[in-house]
Amino acid sequence: MKLIHHGAQHGVTGSCHQLFWEKNQSVLVDCGIFQGDDAAKHPNPEIEFSIEGVVGMLLTHVHADHVGRLPYLIAAGFEQPIYCSIPTARLLPLVMADSLKIGFTRSRNLIKRFQSKIQQLIRPLPYNAWHDVPGGIKIRLRTAGHVLGSTLFEVDLPDGKRVVFSGDLGTGNDPLLRDPVCPERADLLILESTYGDRLHPSTADRQHTLETILRRTLDDKGVTIIPAFSLGRTQSILYEMNAIFERIQSTEGRSLMKQVDVIVDSPLASRFTELYRDMKEFWGIEAKAKLETDDQPLVFENLTTVGDHREHRDTVNYLADRRLPAIVIAGSGMCTGGRVVNYLKRFIGDPTTDIVFVGYQAGGTPGNIISRGSQWVRLNGRRFDVAAKVHQIHGYSAHADQADLLRFVETMPSPPEQIRLVHGEYQPKQVFAEELTERGFNVI
Repeated sequence: MKLIHHGAQHGVTGSCHQLFWEKNQSVLVDCGIFQGDDAAKHPNPEIEFSIEGVVGMLLTHVHADHVGRLPYLIAAGFEQPIYCSIPTARLLPLVMADSLKIGFTRSRNLIKRFQSKIQQLIRPLPYNAWHDVPGGIKIRLRTAGHVLGSTLFEVDLPDGKRVVFSGDLGTGNDPLLRDPVCPERADLLILESTYGDRLHPSTADRQHTLETILRRTLDDKGVTIIPAFSLGRTQSILYEMNAIFERIQSTEGRSLMKQVDVIVDSPLASRFTELYRDMKEFWGIEAKAKLETDDQPLVFENLTTVGDHREHRDTVNYLADRRLPAIVIAGSGMCTGGRVVNYLKRFIGDPTTDIVFVGYQAGGTPGNIISRGSQWVRLNGRRFDVAAKVHQIHGYSAHADQADLLRFVETMPSPPEQIRLVHGEYQPKQVFAEELTERGFNVI
């Protein structure tokens, strides 16, 4: 058995791992793009390793840092099955179409051809059952609780060894998602460590913080900008906002809905939200229970979605001219591009503006620079002074924190023989490795 990392071994993004059990037989786990500082170290996204003998790919979920290099992989001649969960199979073509428009081509014909190719390769599989894969190995998918469809893979090799890839693990506190499921055992556990050095606030704390910001938006009639990933964070924020509006309505006898606009300015996020609603059977227990009293927990009366670019431009101008309280959710989540950049350029110099980060900000990205309290940031090549109030709500992170990660390892029925940490910057990874070592685990 040999494991080679083609990304995310010494950083958070660019996930791509290759597991060999014979000299000429292997399986890939993910193939994502590099972002932020990782991208500066890996400027060439093309596939530079041999794919000879690769029998298939295990796809943990559809975030770009796990799937973004798929077009390059297919261009390199990859034609093997892509194994994933049923929700991931439905989400992937949409993600790849958007990725192609940004990084490759806007040609509809080329995008359709690529989507058709992806559809030929995808092998959606149910959770919790063992499946045979060419080369004599077996795989089992378990829920990872990171985004809808996210998966950790158990891989049984011909010699009886078991390798487990965690992918990205969630916190277990997202009502829209099923909790991560611990594997029974692992000879080798490949474990993410994004937040291996910190703890997230509680669910109650994050809701209180979000509600406080919503009320501030009303008081100063400013714009609150939430840079959010189209898949996962946007849906979680909408779900929580709906609950906050309902709670204020019931406890205070008044509604915030008529006083503030909630704007989702991302066609991709809107389509993801529709898919979320279509796949309710994969939701978590709390969200399923919510459906008994609210058949549309991701939709409320003051929610507006923005479509084409002209509507986007008109919305930015309208908010700037009218000075009405509004909450804008837009991508990209790290402010590296997308429509959120136009909102930031227009409103970041206004002290009545609030910027709320709810997800991981890779080093070197504008989101990271703003979230660290910098007095200025460069957007599209221009310098902008930051007068807005900046908030970071880690409780909405899609990544497990240190306590979640430790719980995941310690509750395995049989302790893993070896653990290799990936998907972490140096400090979180080192701190978490020390925590595991102190508890008697073998970190390699």
